[in-house]
Amino acid sequence: MKLKITQIKSGIGRKEDQKRTLKALGLKGINSSVEQEDSPAIKGMLFKIKHLVEVEEL
Repeated sequence: MKLKITQIKSGIGRKEDQKRTLKALGLKGINSSVEQEDSPAIKGMLFKIKHLVEVEEL
């Protein structure tokens, strides 16, 4: 299953590990979206930045 991840809040002023997580997922700014495969690693990354992103199942 694939997940569509959309950044809805800025990474400015956030902790460095949260900024790195956004970058690792491929998100470049507010309203940017990426599609990722659903895996435990991706779920862990999303848990860390759940307040900055919106997730949809495809």
